[in-house]
Amino acid sequence: MAGVSDTELREMTQEDRVKALGMTTEELTGRSMFIEFKPEEEERFTYPWLPDVDFNKRAEIDTDKMMTTEVNERIRELMKEGYGTIVLKNPRGKHSVGVGILSRLNLIVEGSLGYFGVGLIDGPMVRIQGRVGWSCGENMMSGVILVEKNAGSTFGAAMRGGDLVCRGSVGSRTGIDMKGGSIIVGGDTGALSGFMMQRGRMIFCGNAGKNLGDSMYDGTIYVGGDIQSLGVDAVPTELTDLDRSWLTRKLTQYEMLPEKGVDHFTKIVAGKQLWNYDNLEPSEKKLIL
Repeated sequence: MAGVSDTELREMTQEDRVKALGMTTEELTGRSMFIEFKPEEEERFTYPWLPDVDFNKRAEIDTDKMMTTEVNERIRELMKEGYGTIVLKNPRGKHSVGVGILSRLNLIVEGSLGYFGVGLIDGPMVRIQGRVGWSCGENMMSGVILVEKNAGSTFGAAMRGGDLVCRGSVGSRTGIDMKGGSIIVGGDTGALSGFMMQRGRMIFCGNAGKNLGDSMYDGTIYVGGDIQSLGVDAVPTELTDLDRSWLTRKLTQYEMLPEKGVDHFTKIVAGKQLWNYDNLEPSEKKLIL
């Protein structure tokens, strides 16, 4: 930085460094949300350059001998021709299939996908009849992804909206850095699920692994089974009538409601002791950690 040497910068206090670098600090005393869209502005909910598709117009792609880039290009070609329902046959665990779809589409995968399946999407309805690898639904903005079997680690990493559903169990770090939307899992989840979660809600009908919700800033996690351990600043709290109503509605929507209902679920939220972590005294930091 002009005018300040690296040595001088290292010797400064954190507050002085922030000012020297031209940054500002914010006292995190409550929630804030910047409203980007208004319901009456319907034209802003879609991308103007996207093609119109008809869900009743159906096409199939046999992906058996195709490369991933060829599959994704073919999906876009069919969408330009107006096809609103596309079926992928013989996916054979290909990686990065169906990424970056930014419009309405009914995508059916007859089989399993590999890593980073249907990530960076904004709008499509996806049904995967098999399993998925790591990072399915990464950075998902809106729409629905339904996985019929199991999923790998980092399921829904950094997702921002929509419903990401797995009828089976998922791996570790589910919903890491999650910023919105809902993750719904019919089975168990692995360690560090909800790590650095910022917003959104997660439902695990089964058990949760170690360090659930570690360093979560906000959001809500519901667990129907046992929790091996809670992470830093993740705390249990009372299940309200509003929680029960939402859980019942959401699980019923995907035919995953347990026979005994939802009263047995444990609700986990942020203790908010880390909101101003850098301003704490060393003894306070040690107490939290």
